[in-house]
Amino acid sequence: MLIVLLRHGQTAYNEQRRYQGAADVPLSPAGRAALKKADFETETVYVTPLCRTAQTARILFPHARQIVVPALREMDFGVFEGRTYDEMKGDAAYCAWLDSGCESACPNGESKAVFCKRVCRAFEKLADEALARGDERLVIVAHGGVIGGLMYRWFPGMPHRFVWTPDPGPGYQITFEDGKPVSYCTIPEHGTLGPDPDTKIPLGD
Repeated sequence: MLIVLLRHGQTAYNEQRRYQGAADVPLSPAGRAALKKADFETETVYVTPLCRTAQTARILFPHARQIVVPALREMDFGVFEGRTYDEMKGDAAYCAWLDSGCESACPNGESKAVFCKRVCRAFEKLADEALARGDERLVIVAHGGVIGGLMYRWFPGMPHRFVWTPDPGPGYQITFEDGKPVSYCTIPEHGTLGPDPDTKIPLGD
């Protein structure tokens, strides 16, 4: 089975380098303009409750049915959301969170461990249901932290999950065999990260 993980398009918070997390920020005009209809079709695309994923999926797959998966939403950064590094670099709570390697819980938000457990359980449920139906491909439009966390778990060896976080818009296609990830490639074609270049799916120019 092929798993397609795509990050939502660019938002104003992305452009301003603000923590976005659970904030329901829509695509920016530039983010919308950068997206085009995908070069492949899917009957169903899974999105999160945050509107930026639904907006992205509507542009990429205009005829697909959207199914919302609440547990695939981005990490909740609590009081850090809507703020930038420069705005918080003198904030004691923010500095303590950075010193923890971003592992501790954000004030009024989530910890990385809680977030990752939530996302992994949600994905496993979707994958199990897709396999039971005999689906050949599972398409998900989600968030940078969600995609980075899943890829970090599936393909260990990188120093941290942020290495796997795609820019707004692109993502990965992962080949699963017997329930395990065996190879991956980037979408769209920004250079092959994995050993499977022949399965790239272009998403337009």
